[in-house]
Amino acid sequence: MEKHITLPLTEELARSLKAGDTVYLTGTIYTSRDAGHKRMCEALARGEALPFDPQDAVIYYVGPAPAKPGQVIGSAGPTTAGRMDAYAPTMMSVGARGMIGKGARLPEVVEAMKKYSGVYFGAIGGAGALLAKCIKSAELIAFEDLGAEALRKLYVEDMPLFVIIDSEGNNLYETGRADYLAQK
Repeated sequence: MEKHITLPLTEELARSLKAGDTVYLTGTIYTSRDAGHKRMCEALARGEALPFDPQDAVIYYVGPAPAKPGQVIGSAGPTTAGRMDAYAPTMMSVGARGMIGKGARLPEVVEAMKKYSGVYFGAIGGAGALLAKCIKSAELIAFEDLGAEALRKLYVEDMPLFVIIDSEGNNLYETGRADYLAQK
């Protein structure tokens, strides 16, 4: 099913999304990869606040290329989500609900998604230039020393994504494969 959704990704909205849905996402999202996630989880362990309010937030696993003159951001394709699997349950435990990346997730992450009503969106790898056109503003908010992996606040309009794993743990990578094999 095709859905146009506007953030924040509330629990009710997250529960309405099902694995296999095509989603066009509009609103504020945050960028982070493994180095940023590590720093945020270390800060949480010390009792410190995160650089953004994680409640109902969506985090895009991306290290965008530098913007060329006249651009908001450079190419912004997804990175492999498994690199954040060690940190994703902690981030969800403090309110982050959506994740955007590519590739499979560990069972521990899926269990955390079920517990915290999380959603894993897939973005198409190799389509970074196309995805960058959906980004209307980009602001550096933390960890500037990480370069491309610094945390950014983005505003996106109609970012094309797929629900890969929904809040019930249904996984498009598994159901899609099963459906394909059943057709043989």
